[in-house]
Amino acid sequence: MKTQRTSRLPPFYTHGIGSLPRPQVVRDLLARRHELETTQFRQALDDMVRFAIRLQEQAGLDVVSDGEWRRSQYIREFLTRVGGFERCRPFTHQGEEKLTEVVVRRMAATEPVFAEDARFLAANTDRVTKFALPSPFLIAVRYRHEDYSRDAYPTLQHFLAHLAEVLAREAQALVEAGIDIVQLDDPALTYFCDPRLTSGGDIHDERLRRTWDIDKQFPEALAAINRVVDGLQAEVHLHCCHSVYKRRSDVIGDYKPILPRLADATIDRVNLEFAYPQTGDVSDLKLLPRRLGVGMGVIDVRSERLQTVDEIEALAAAGAEIVGAERLALNPDCGFAPDAGEPPTIDEAYAKLCRLTEAARRLRQRLDH
Repeated sequence: MKTQRTSRLPPFYTHGIGSLPRPQVVRDLLARRHELETTQFRQALDDMVRFAIRLQEQAGLDVVSDGEWRRSQYIREFLTRVGGFERCRPFTHQGEEKLTEVVVRRMAATEPVFAEDARFLAANTDRVTKFALPSPFLIAVRYRHEDYSRDAYPTLQHFLAHLAEVLAREAQALVEAGIDIVQLDDPALTYFCDPRLTSGGDIHDERLRRTWDIDKQFPEALAAINRVVDGLQAEVHLHCCHSVYKRRSDVIGDYKPILPRLADATIDRVNLEFAYPQTGDVSDLKLLPRRLGVGMGVIDVRSERLQTVDEIEALAAAGAEIVGAERLALNPDCGFAPDAGEPPTIDEAYAKLCRLTEAARRLRQRLDH
């Protein structure tokens, strides 16, 4: 639902997806968190997060996050805090052998784990605030494996149901902490857009090699999302990206297979990618359910190249012709650094955000005329 604060946002309002690149000092702090006294660690990160907030304000964003600088990775912090996960499952990703977390015990957290972080964000800016959570479906398909997880959660559906319960408590705590927009991150929904996955073809992330059945799994995913945001007194966003890893995407494909199916989602806006090749096509927006707003990704976070303001403005204007300016917000395609090790620099992100807000200013000026 729109709130008193979010209803005052202008057409073409600008927002980040969530993460900003972490400077080395932040990465060092996160790496040393267990060496430092708890209060010392918290205070040091508080200073860093204030800087992330001020950077977004200086760039001119209408909606700000905390840059996700308290997280080394956009999902892993949640897994660590709620408990029940161990990093013990080997897999291959883009030719690299890795270990990933997998659920091995029932999640233990009974209190919200992000509330304090959210309160800090709300207390340190007068802008509209947004805080992102990983979606239940994303966590379920990536972090449950039959060989490791069956004792904790006999089926994926058992895991999905408990995740929805835990995340619903988390989302409510964010709103009580003063957050205006709660966003659920779910690149897993975009897996249904990639014909290589849906046809059973080869894919470079071993975790994604499974049967993908949009008719069965998509409704389950939406039901879990709806459970998380049920009755939430905040604006709700859903972010569907193609994943980011070392300036590349894990999946490809436009949004046409999934946009009509979002009619059953109790969300206010879906944030999509349109700037990077083989992601969304502007014509996809013709299939967007009429009651939904769209956050249009007009900034390429993967390439080092800085798009011109003219290019950004033209892409956004093409979207506005289809859905109207009143339904359109502008954002980067994805978070700049979902993982702390992603290569963009904070200066690159700042320059791109400045161009984003300048394009939005021009588009509002065109509307006024």
